[in-house]
Amino acid sequence: MTNPLLQDWTGPFGLAPYDLIKDSHFSPAIEIAMAENNVEIAAIAGNSEPPSFENTIEALEGAGEALDKALSVLFNLMGADTNPVRQELQKEWSPKLSAHSSAIYANTALFQRIVTLWDARDELGLDDEQARVLMLAHRGFVRAGAGLSGDAADRMAEIKSQLAVLSTDFTQNMLHDESDWSMDLPEDMHDGLPAWLISAATSAGQAAGKDGPVVTLSRSLVVPFLQYSTGRDLREIAYQAWAARGANGGKTDNRAIATEVLKLRQERAQLLGYKDFAAFKLETEMAKTAANVRNLLETVWEPTKIRANADAAILEDMMHADGVNGQLEGWDWHYYAEKRRQAEHDLDESALKPYFQLERMIEAAFDCSTKLFGLGFKKLDLPLYHDDCLAWEVTRDGQHLAVFIADYFARPSKKSGAWCSALQTQSKRPKAKAPIVFNVCNFAKPADGEPALLSYDDARTLFHEFGHALHQMLSNVTYGSIAGTNVARDFVELPSQLYEHWLEVPEVLATYATHAETGEAMPGETLQKVLGAANFDTGFQTAEFVASAMVDLAFHEGDAPEDAMARQAEVLADMGMPHAIGMRHATPHFAHVFAGDGYASGYYSYMWSEVMDADAFEAFTDVNDPFDPDLAKSLELNILSAGGSKDGETLYTKFRGRLPEADALLKGRGLIA
Repeated sequence: MTNPLLQDWTGPFGLAPYDLIKDSHFSPAIEIAMAENNVEIAAIAGNSEPPSFENTIEALEGAGEALDKALSVLFNLMGADTNPVRQELQKEWSPKLSAHSSAIYANTALFQRIVTLWDARDELGLDDEQARVLMLAHRGFVRAGAGLSGDAADRMAEIKSQLAVLSTDFTQNMLHDESDWSMDLPEDMHDGLPAWLISAATSAGQAAGKDGPVVTLSRSLVVPFLQYSTGRDLREIAYQAWAARGANGGKTDNRAIATEVLKLRQERAQLLGYKDFAAFKLETEMAKTAANVRNLLETVWEPTKIRANADAAILEDMMHADGVNGQLEGWDWHYYAEKRRQAEHDLDESALKPYFQLERMIEAAFDCSTKLFGLGFKKLDLPLYHDDCLAWEVTRDGQHLAVFIADYFARPSKKSGAWCSALQTQSKRPKAKAPIVFNVCNFAKPADGEPALLSYDDARTLFHEFGHALHQMLSNVTYGSIAGTNVARDFVELPSQLYEHWLEVPEVLATYATHAETGEAMPGETLQKVLGAANFDTGFQTAEFVASAMVDLAFHEGDAPEDAMARQAEVLADMGMPHAIGMRHATPHFAHVFAGDGYASGYYSYMWSEVMDADAFEAFTDVNDPFDPDLAKSLELNILSAGGSKDGETLYTKFRGRLPEADALLKGRGLIA
């Protein structure tokens, strides 16, 4: 029987043939592709010719293509459309793939070839990009433990395997808790809920096999429920379920897993000669040290705490005026903040949502990229992994540039959050490849026949993820290992957060924020209110983020905690965290940190990048033209197309002429004048 995962993908643009791929294809395909990769690695390591950049580093760039193809499809489905079979595949293959990777890094002959090239790097005649790729390859092998031997090497392999299993368990436990909980919403529980929210809850009920509307733990449903439901007891039930993901006891509890992960990470770092995991992880980032991260977070925290406490006092007074005694709680904040926004800014989100239609916001994101970078978008009719998915061919000057796939709606088979990934990364050598990029979001799906309406925050998320996609689609480097988003973690959020600013451009909203029923543009007065309220509730939003970043840093700096939850509580108490504000991601569902180590000791990176994005957009406001062609060209050349060809400091300085200060962030969030 033919396995489509092992065939050449000859369909349009080399896209995976999703209509032919079955779950039963994955295991045999991965097994065969892994064996092929072992043969490729053995050939590179055992090459009788002296090591050269071409026969070693460039050969490694091209190795594992068959394995990468199969895994790109599987990992995509695991996050965006999982099922019990795929969850078992993830459990089965995570430790095997970890062992496969460990074996490559432990190949002493291969590592010696890289060391030989590294030692002779100044005599090899490499161009800047080749020198960068060599440096990253050498550094990657060293940091993976290639210099270890004997018991230390064996232990490193064991740790990586254990971490792979634990991160899989963490992810699946969180997904179980998110998809397993729902609260029925009979008609007598609709008080305060706008029609669009009841419609979205009805659609969620249909997806869950229920007869009526339900609240789920999708952020796009639970947060607006907390904003509008007049039933404080109902808000408390929903909030507590939202906060308790991964901490409900039993088989899906993540608290012990988090503690074990932190201990293994510390041991891994110390095997490599670092004092702790934070020192190991931050060495390659723009921040460099935990002290620099802490300085940024503490600089932001002080004005944030003042603002958040002042806001809490106002909201608590509003609650008392409603006849509700006692302390403001987490399930009260969104409700009274929404009431306050309506009172102070004359803005009601339920009246705003019809102006933020999903289709129009997609058009807005596309149009901004057309004006800035000359991109064109043509809708494609291709088999994809879910009926909700959409696809476009991306072109410039009539030439194919990329394929962009979008999967916007929440469903039980999708993990929470929003992300961008690549099914294929841009490269020129050893094989030319055009990017295939997808955005995944969790917007509330409307009932059949009704338009999909977004909140303003949802629209920002759409622009944010499309900024990541642009980083991939505009990549123009030679080697895939430094293409697109293959950059330092605290630099990768710059393009995405910077692109959010174009949603706030008045002419963009005036053109694309049109009413779902009347088709009329948002009135100018309403538009000014939307922009004027951009920093409303910034104390809450900044506090929940900084708390998560501070806890993440504390987890990885110094000795690993004996109890992750106790350490979390200690950090929040030391910060003076306002009572009614929780972490944006509490430890048991902190997927950024525990579903893999991508953002471990690095959750701060969103804020580090925000310092840059606030400053970078000022370049456009300084010339009073958000679509200034010279600045757009410089942004593409020096940041979006450059990938990881240079370090972040160099790339940013080439665009802006200098590095920014934290004041840009504080001003952007309205925390200082």
